[in-house]
Amino acid sequence: MKDKSKKGIKLTRRNMLPLLGSSLLIPFLGFANPSKDKKPSSTEEEYQTLLRPDGTAVKVKISALKKSKTLQKNISNKSLLNWLGRKL
Repeated sequence: MKDKSKKGIKLTRRNMLPLLGSSLLIPFLGFANPSKDKKPSSTEEEYQTLLRPDGTAVKVKISALKKSKTLQKNISNKSLLNWLGRKL
């Protein structure tokens, strides 16, 4: 019989594959701290997405929406489209 303690541990390809495969699983272990819901500070404003008359989306600060004034409430779809310049 051969004495394995003198030679040490051999790293062959067959021994290396499980090490390599297990190292790929490290990102899935979840060592990171869970993210907490943060309230926006004064430098971080919350935005709301609105539509322009031409159909494009725009992000607007919520504080600007609160300061804006309402021109007309309870407007129908037809009159809104006429006001925007759209045809039915």
